Amino acid sequence: MRLLVVCLGNICRSPMAEGALRERIRLAGLAELIEVDSAGTGGWHRGEPPDPRAIRCARGHGVDISGSRARQLRAQDYLDFDWLLCADADNHREVLRLAPAAQRDKVALWLPWAGGAEVEAIPDPYAGGEAEFERVWSLVDGAARGTVRRLTEAR
Repeated sequence: MRLLVVCLGNICRSPMAEGALRERIRLAGLAELIEVDSAGTGGWHRGEPPDPRAIRCARGHGVDISGSRARQLRAQDYLDFDWLLCADADNHREVLRLAPAAQRDKVALWLPWAGGAEVEAIPDPYAGGEAEFERVWSLVDGAARGTVRRLTEAR
């Protein structure tokens, strides 16, 4: 199983999500079965590390995302990944817009897909402070737990 988490620039939400997912997958003993990556719909941060606030936040939860580098969603991702999991409705619309018709059914809004009921979107913390990054961590970690539950039940 291959999962791609997608946000706007791939420097805040999606690298935090990738880190949370990797950790939850590792703790569940599924690291040999599930691969995770992240990308952004925009390419202006290509090659950059995650935002320093995202790195600090993840590190505070025992997850190191400092080695991640931003990349833009590419056409091959639709073939290489089983699910493209989007952070918010804008990302979801853009990923669907770019998707080949045969691949559209593997694009989803991540929080509802993972069983999150209270909110549908992971807000972009970029213009905010530490509290916004902590809120995003809470959402992506909850979605990571829900993802592991969903994939475990599917096995």
